[in-house]
Amino acid sequence: MRKQTLAAIRAHAVAEYPRECCGLVVVVDAKERYWPCRNLATGTAHFVMAPEDYAEAEEAGRISAIVHSHPDMPATPSEADRVACEATGLPWFIVTVSQNGVGAVEAGEVRGFAPEGYVAPLLGRPFAHGVLDCYSLIRDGYAREMGIVLPNFRRDDGWWEPGRAGDLYMDHYAEAGFRPLAAGEDMQFGDVVLMQICSDRVNHSGMFIGARPLREAPDIFPVPDAMLHHLYGRDSERVVYGGYWREATRLVVRYQG
Repeated sequence: MRKQTLAAIRAHAVAEYPRECCGLVVVVDAKERYWPCRNLATGTAHFVMAPEDYAEAEEAGRISAIVHSHPDMPATPSEADRVACEATGLPWFIVTVSQNGVGAVEAGEVRGFAPEGYVAPLLGRPFAHGVLDCYSLIRDGYAREMGIVLPNFRRDDGWWEPGRAGDLYMDHYAEAGFRPLAAGEDMQFGDVVLMQICSDRVNHSGMFIGARPLREAPDIFPVPDAMLHHLYGRDSERVVYGGYWREATRLVVRYQG
């Protein structure tokens, strides 16, 4: 990467601190340049690149890399970074940025990495909304355990908050190929549990697996009525589908293609 590009990346990281900056390396008329983008994420723990900014850069030239900063953290890719890098099919670069001993903000190491076929495990993955969340777990579980590719849906930070438009699960489950269980139908492997947790709408999902072991984790001792889920702010896990989770359930749906 050219010195001018690196300098622009570091300057953007400093300007956005303590939030993560995000941007693109774009080749325009055979010249490399850094294209700063808006971060639409709430909080400081991750970034959500504005789709309009990405589209504008794509129209201007060829996107060759994706860039973001790690405020007060090393330039080491997180699990969410690695998964997102695979999804984009592009090299990624991370710049570390922090305050020095006298309070000035400085950008440091820029580290790059590229797609290499990485996939996050179904169990124990950290939470990163839009990349590693409850719906991502459902999609990955269906792809790996059942060979079914479910559609992805855009989900902005905080879509579940009061007053926000849209209802991710109730608006899209039929479009994704699911139907509600009929009265008297027993639950089976792959049924999706739709739950309402501290919200005015369905905002959480789990994949019912019963007592069947997972292909990627066959040695884990099976338990009856098990469910995979990924709660906000926690690692993905396997729990017994009962108690609180049953009380929070609003609908169970089954894939029918």
